[in-house]
Amino acid sequence: MEKNSADIFFFFSLPFFFFPPMACSKIFSGNLPELLNEIIQYFRTDFLTLHSCILVNRLWCRLAIPLLWEDPFSNPTANYHFIRNFLYNLNDNDKRKLIEYEINIDLISSNTLFNYPNYIKCLNTWKIFHYIEKWIDFIKLGTSLNSDKIREISKIIYNSILKNENNINLRTFEIILIRDHDYFNDILELILQNQNLILNIKNLKISFNGIIKTTNIFYDFLKFLYNNCKTISILYFHHKMNYDDLLIIKYCSELIISQQNLEKMLFGFHIYNSIFLSLKNSNCSNTLKTIIFYNINFKNITNFKQVIEQLNVLKSIHILYCFSLNYDFIQQIININKPFKLTSLFMKEKFQIDNFQALLQISGDYLENIGLLTSNKLKYQLLEIIIKYCKNIKFFDLPGFDYQNIYLSMDLIKKFNNHHLNYIIIDFDRLHILNQPNDDILNISSIILKELGQILPLKLEYLDLSLSIDENIFEIFLKNSQNTFIKKLLINNKIQIGNENILSFIKEYIMKKKKIDYFAFKMKDDSDDSIEKCKDLFFMKDEVKIFESYNIKVQNYGDLKIQHYSYIEEMY
Repeated sequence: MEKNSADIFFFFSLPFFFFPPMACSKIFSGNLPELLNEIIQYFRTDFLTLHSCILVNRLWCRLAIPLLWEDPFSNPTANYHFIRNFLYNLNDNDKRKLIEYEINIDLISSNTLFNYPNYIKCLNTWKIFHYIEKWIDFIKLGTSLNSDKIREISKIIYNSILKNENNINLRTFEIILIRDHDYFNDILELILQNQNLILNIKNLKISFNGIIKTTNIFYDFLKFLYNNCKTISILYFHHKMNYDDLLIIKYCSELIISQQNLEKMLFGFHIYNSIFLSLKNSNCSNTLKTIIFYNINFKNITNFKQVIEQLNVLKSIHILYCFSLNYDFIQQIININKPFKLTSLFMKEKFQIDNFQALLQISGDYLENIGLLTSNKLKYQLLEIIIKYCKNIKFFDLPGFDYQNIYLSMDLIKKFNNHHLNYIIIDFDRLHILNQPNDDILNISSIILKELGQILPLKLEYLDLSLSIDENIFEIFLKNSQNTFIKKLLINNKIQIGNENILSFIKEYIMKKKKIDYFAFKMKDDSDDSIEKCKDLFFMKDEVKIFESYNIKVQNYGDLKIQHYSYIEEMY
C-alpha cells in the first residue's frame, strides 16, 4: 500500500461539498499535507474528532496536536492531568521544591513527544490559575495546603509554561481579575520577563470582575501593552466594578489610541467618557468595524454622537442589555450625520414606545438580532414596530408571552422565515409560570406549537422551545414541521406529563428522518430532589447512543443553549 493511501481513501469518502476551494486540485497535484491541514482546521472545536485524528498516522497527529493544545485551559480534562505535560522540563531545583511540598514528581512526564507549551495560542489568567489550583488539589487527594504553598507550587508551573525556551507566541490573551491578586501579579510578572509572549497578540480582553488592588506590576503591564502591542484587532474592556483609578483609565485610553488596526471593540458594564472618547482620537476611525455595548449604562455618555461620526468604516453596532436608552440618548443617535448601523438590540429595561419607534425608523434596515423584554407590557406595540421597520431579522428571542401578543409574534416569524430568520428562541420563562394559571400556560404553549409548525422555514440553524408541552399538540407540531431541517434543536418541557411520548415522537419524526444535527432535551421531573427538579437527555446514556446511531449529537441543554453575548462575539 502506498504511503498516503489511507489519507487519500479518507478524502474521497468525504462529501464533495466538504472540500475547501481548490481542494481537488491539491489532491491530484500531490499537495496532500497542505490539504490535510486545511481540512483539520474545520475540526478546531471538535475535540473528539481531533483526538481520533491523532491515531490515524504521524502526519495526522502532527496536524491535530497544535489544535488540541492551542487553548488547553479552556477544555481541561476531568483530572487536569494535561498540566503534567507542561512540567517535563523542570530543573532540579524546582523538582526539589515540589518534593518538599509532597508533590509526587513520578506523576510528571519525564519526556514528551511534543513541546506542548509551544502550541499555546490563547491564555486566560483566571483559567490558568484556577485549573492549576484544581490539579494541585487533585494530586494531593484533598490534603490541605496553605495558600503560600499553593502559590509557590503554582509559580513553578507558571514558569515552566511561560519561560522563554517554549517560544510561545500568543494570539489571544485574556486578563481576568476576580480574586487572588498575588497569583494574578505572578503571571503578569512572568509575562513581562518574557515579552515575546504577547508582542503579536491580536485579541486582548481585560476584565475586572472584583475589587481592583492595583500594583506597579499591573501599571507596568498596561504601559507595556500600549507601547509595544499595536496590532491588536479585537479589544474588550469588561469591567464589572466601577473604579476611579485614574492611571488605569489613562492607560486604557492610551491602549486604544496606540492601535493601528483595531477592528472590533467591546465595552462591558462600565464605560468612561475619556476611554470611549479615545476612539475618536485614534487610528480607529479608519479601521474599527464593530462595536459591542454590553450591560452599559448610557446615562453619562454625552459624546456618543461625536465618536460614532468619526468611525468611517463602522459596519455594525450591538446593544446588549443596556440601560438609559432614553430620549436624550436616542436624540444623540438621531442626530448622527451618517447611517446608524444598529445590528443587534437585546432589551433589559422598558423602552418608551416613541423612543423605540424613532430608533427603528433610522436603524430598522440594519437590525438583524432582536430580543424583547420578559414583561408583556407594551410587547404588542414593540412587535408592531419591528414588523413595520425591520427587513433582515436573523435572530429572534421571545421571552414570555400572553394571549395578546402571541399571534403577532407568529406574524413576525412568518414575515422573516423566507428571507433571513435562522435563530428562534421562544421561552415561557419562570416569571410567567409563577404569575399565570397552569391552564393558560399550557393553552398558550399549544397555540405556539400549532402556529409555529406551519410557518417554520425549510432550514433553521437554531430552534429553542421552552414551553409547557402537551404531547398530542407536540406531535401535530412535528408533523407540520417535518420538512424543516434544524441544525440545533433544543426542547425544554416545563411540565412533567408526557415526556416519554414526546421523546418517542422526536425519534419518529426527527431522528429517523435525520432532520437535526444536534439535540438537547430537558424535562421537568418532580421525582428529582434537586432544586431544579429537571433531568436532561444528555445523562440518559442508552438514549444518547440511539441518537448517535443516526449521527445526531446529544448535548447538555445548558451547553447547547445560545448565550446572546457569545453569539454576537462569534458572529461579528
